[in-house]
Amino acid sequence: MKAVVANGYGSPEILEVKEVPKPQIKPTEVLVKTSVASITHADTLMRAGDPWFARLVLGLFKRKHPIIGTGYAGVVVEVGAQRADFEVGDSVFGETTTNFSTNAEYIAVGLNDIIMQMPAQISFEEASTMCDGPVTSLNFLKLIGEVKPGQKVLIVGASGSLGSAAVQIAKNLGAEATGVCSGRNVKYVKSLGADHIINYLEKDFRKLESAYDVIYDTVGAHSFKSCKNALKEGGLYMSPVLSMPLLWASLFNREGRKRAKFAATGMAPKDTIKDLLKSLVKMKQLGKLEILIERRYSMDQIREAHIYVESGRKRGNVVLGVAEC
Repeated sequence: MKAVVANGYGSPEILEVKEVPKPQIKPTEVLVKTSVASITHADTLMRAGDPWFARLVLGLFKRKHPIIGTGYAGVVVEVGAQRADFEVGDSVFGETTTNFSTNAEYIAVGLNDIIMQMPAQISFEEASTMCDGPVTSLNFLKLIGEVKPGQKVLIVGASGSLGSAAVQIAKNLGAEATGVCSGRNVKYVKSLGADHIINYLEKDFRKLESAYDVIYDTVGAHSFKSCKNALKEGGLYMSPVLSMPLLWASLFNREGRKRAKFAATGMAPKDTIKDLLKSLVKMKQLGKLEILIERRYSMDQIREAHIYVESGRKRGNVVLGVAEC
């Protein structure tokens, strides 16, 4: 089968499309024929091995899983003898977390991976991105930030995968949402329901004193220290982009003070992620969550795809088209 393989760590140039053996599933696994895989900002960081301490999970000197990618949607083509929860022909979506390997024609999905039946109202493209922006942002805003009705939430990177989902989720939670984006994305972010929009090329939100209950920096553009001024007393800065200063600040939060939190949503308990996905599917079915697929690339365009995602200019989501299902 064809797969996207990363030879070590580095720039998009290390990515190659290769012929590799098709997975032979274990009794506890199901084999999925991949229709679409997501291409995320996290994928580009893991390809680069950045930050360096992420290699403790990825493989210090040699990658544990050379085939990249975590989000997927496709069709079950084989079921292990000990799996009774899926049948051949089921349309499914999910995430392989630290097992990666979704940028391939076939994926062996195990008990510790996320796999769910795909609702008819959701496309393969949309489903492949659900475990990126939507799940991450729901986890941060609802479970970590505990956003409440009437609170003021500022979302940095409001036009990206995480940010576009966050604007809609914040509104669904009853918050007043402010999106930070470039001028070219103002109209798009407004269409998502943002109450206020800040064009970061024209205005620095960090100069707004005690303005927000929660600052959700989806792209790690600003440090907690630089955002403190804009937080209300007892306010919270959150980001899924890990840095040593953020990790340090997260470990020494004090009740009643301005706080910082980091979390790796993909490392959350499997049942937690499934519950988040169920909530998001319901939002989608009720018309409260729109998932924009800005670009679709082929396997042969994988380097180009990573360059674009890495540019920080993508709007919504970018996916890898693998096969028709």
